[in-house]
Formats: sequence, C-alpha cells, structure tokens
Amino acid sequence: MKPAHIAIIMDGNGRWARARGMPRSAGHRAGVEALRRTVRAAGEMGIEWLTVYAFSSENWSRPKSEVSDLMGLLKLFIRRDLAELHQNGVRVRIVGTREGLPPDIAALLVEAESLTADNTNMNLAVAFNYGGRDEILRAARALAADARAGLLDPEKLTPEDLAARLDTAGMPDPDLIIRTSGEQRLSNFLLWQSAYAEFVFLPCHWPDFSPDDLAAAINMFEERDRRFGRVAHEAAS
Repeated sequence: MKPAHIAIIMDGNGRWARARGMPRSAGHRAGVEALRRTVRAAGEMGIEWLTVYAFSSENWSRPKSEVSDLMGLLKLFIRRDLAELHQNGVRVRIVGTREGLPPDIAALLVEAESLTADNTNMNLAVAFNYGGRDEILRAARALAADARAGLLDPEKLTPEDLAARLDTAGMPDPDLIIRTSGEQRLSNFLLWQSAYAEFVFLPCHWPDFSPDDLAAAINMFEERDRRFGRVAHEAAS
C-alpha cells in the first residue's frame, strides 16, 4: 500500500556544495530546486501528505550569513512558488513555533497557510523553526495548564490528548520517513509522530534527490511488513 504521509529530512546541501567547490549557499539554492521537484512528484504520485524538515530550532546557531541565506530562500520560495502551489490545490501548513520569528517571516508563513487553507488536492507541511523535543515540551505545558485550570483530569490523560496539542494536531502520523545524505538519525524530527514510521536512508545528497529516488523509497516502503507492534499474521495463525 502506498504511504499516505511521507516526511523528508532534506540533508546534505552543504556537502553537495563542498564536493563541487561551491559555497554552502549554492547547496541551499540547489536544495530548493529539489524541493520543487519533490512536491510536484509527490502530487503526481497521489501522496496525500508531504512533510519536509526545512529549518530546525537548532539551525539558528549556524553562522549568521548562512541563516540569512536560508531566510532569503524561504522568502523566495514562498513568493515564487506559493501561487503555483495554490493553483495546483496544495494546502500549506507550517509546523514549529512562531515565537520569536522575525515579523516578515512570520507574516509570510501566515500568508502561505491562509491563501491555501481550502485546498484539498495535497497537503504540504513545512517544519520551520521546529524541534521535536520543543514540540513535546510545549504540548506538555499546555496539558499542565489545562490540568491546573481544572479542564482535564491528569489520571485520565491519553496519547490522543497529547497528540491534539502537538503542532501536527489533525495530521496523520508519517508512514514513511526519508533521509538523504546517508545519515541515519532523526535529528529531533517528529519524535512523537514517528513511533511506527518506516525509515529509508538514501546516500544521495538532497540537491540530487529526484522523483526516481522518491519512487524507489516508496517501493521499499511497499515491501515492508508493517505490524504496529502486533505479531505477523502468519505467526499468529
């Protein structure tokens, strides 16, 4: 069965640029082109949800020049691609904290969500200023505040109660998580939501990621036996 929700850790822009004797900014620009290709390909393949790890809450510690370049690329992507996404019926959703963001960036994120809010062909979730631990902590604080206010009983809390307070509330958990560049870790991405996700780690750097790579990852997913903690049917019979 095809995955309904694919999440991607877009890794390797800097290494791609370094291998070509180019500045990291060139790698990030090439990464934006790969993102465009991937969104189009996912839509053509009938993927309902695509989540991309665009900028982590830890990325602010990178050199100021690189952060500035990344912010510029975000602005360019929204200004250049938002109309096409909207025309193609893609709904954009931003996950991650908005607290402390530069006003112009925050306004662009609101614009992307509001313009595409009623689209139904595909969902593109952009993890921006996002960290999985921070997300869970903020959800826990919201639960604690509700408990303190007498709005819920801590003894009756369920996983669904916490999930409803995550940035991804209302989104399905990812079926498949892809990471490029050969690294094999989550890097603080969708820690709660990835409990039963399948993982595919690809050696190519993100700027080289192609629709063929996406199709190959989906094929690997379809060959997996997803048990969700249960015993395989053959073993149980």
